[in-house]
Amino acid sequence: MSQSYRSTRSSAKETQSFEKTIIQGLASDGGLFIPSEIPQLSPETIQQWSHLSFQDLALEIMKLYISSEEIPEADLKGLIQRSYSTFRSADVTPLAKNVTGGDENLNVLELFHGPTYAFKDVALQFVGNLFEYFLQRANKDLPQEQRKKITVVGATSGDTGSAAIYGMRGKKDVSVFILYPTGRISPIQEEQMTTVPDKNVQTLSVKGTFDNCQDIVKAIFGDVEFNKKHNVGAVNSINWARILAQMTYYFYAYFQAVKASPSKVKFVVPSGNFGDILAGYYAKKMGLPVEKLVIATNANDILDRFMKSGVYERSDDVASTLSPAMDILVSSNFERLLWYLARDVLASGDDQRAGEIVNNWFIQLKTEGKFVADDAVVREAFVDFDSERVSDLETKETIKETYVTSQNPKNYILDPHTAVGVCATKRQIAKDNDKSVQYVSLSTAHPAKFADAVNDALSEFDGYSFEKDVLPEELKKLSTLEKKLKFIERADVELVKAAIEEELAKMGLL
Repeated sequence: MSQSYRSTRSSAKETQSFEKTIIQGLASDGGLFIPSEIPQLSPETIQQWSHLSFQDLALEIMKLYISSEEIPEADLKGLIQRSYSTFRSADVTPLAKNVTGGDENLNVLELFHGPTYAFKDVALQFVGNLFEYFLQRANKDLPQEQRKKITVVGATSGDTGSAAIYGMRGKKDVSVFILYPTGRISPIQEEQMTTVPDKNVQTLSVKGTFDNCQDIVKAIFGDVEFNKKHNVGAVNSINWARILAQMTYYFYAYFQAVKASPSKVKFVVPSGNFGDILAGYYAKKMGLPVEKLVIATNANDILDRFMKSGVYERSDDVASTLSPAMDILVSSNFERLLWYLARDVLASGDDQRAGEIVNNWFIQLKTEGKFVADDAVVREAFVDFDSERVSDLETKETIKETYVTSQNPKNYILDPHTAVGVCATKRQIAKDNDKSVQYVSLSTAHPAKFADAVNDALSEFDGYSFEKDVLPEELKKLSTLEKKLKFIERADVELVKAAIEEELAKMGLL
């Protein structure tokens, strides 16, 4: 099928290609790209897919969103094989069944088997190869001075940065600049980003918050002149290719969860920028028979508040929690869901009207700090979603409890984000009281990436050792490597642009 993409904020009919959508990242009107239609799968097709490997499943899903005129099937297959050859598990995203002890229907979907030990590798290994593929095709036989280049600029609250860097490192004609808030990510996350020696990679440590970094990145994308000059590309979760790549593990986990016996499935997802759970929404809308998608938030609970009140309001201060990758004020990808809710509830199925409504909401958010959606919009959201808010204390208790009660394997260790999801899952299990439901709680990072939170929870137990029980050899070595970073003394877009140009000159990519 032919597939094109439109902006969530556009009231026009224009659509564009997959390639332009991926390279551009953010729409020129500030909106996010969505497919012109969501492909529909028959129950027979879903059944046929249930025996496929992760890679073959990814191919079937991606073919529905990328026309063969843009990427021939053989090329797409090669991109997928290359992207997932870097994972430590043959299953890519294995499902750990019944690990938490006492909850035989609680399964943990391990998404941390990629090169940087975080779920973002699933998408960003693919995105890196995709960028390189498009550039190699555009630059075939061109002399050096005429070659098209991409300057990837992203902000990270921890895991996106290293996953983006590992996805882009060494790629021809691609430079990558990752902004992160100084002192607000874990030491291992910082080491993973700053010890990559490849010439085309540069980290920028910005004095401020993650939201400051994200605002700077959005401002850079909105700067037409800078964009034109440097061909800026996005790898943050706003990039459609990331959502697309993440759809695969919802199908794959569903098939693993229901293998033993037909049952209902709920997915519980620790949520910050909403990209991870949004991939599950697309899978559900394609026809995967998911019962519910449960948003699990920490104290930064803009999503939980929306689900309970219809008010989408950024708070004044971001709370610093044990699960820092979720410490955000505004969930960027939520805009995509809002577009579908606006279209189906308020715009009577009219795409252009939906774009107008979403644009007005985000103007309000910018000028007044909030907008209020109709009750009907919230009711519609509850058809597919539920939400839970988890405190730091509950996060810590969940890490402890899982360590003590887990049997298969014994002493299973959760990272704090995964613990938010597992705590929310246990609440859902108690609330539902339905043995026919299989719960899949997404494990978004390896516990080694959040040493402070894990040690805080587990150091009281005799025999526990972070070095022995948690830290992989590969991550142990990082602290011995030389760091490469540039410090930006205040959260200022002009300072960041100047730093990018200075480094591009050193890379020979200006």
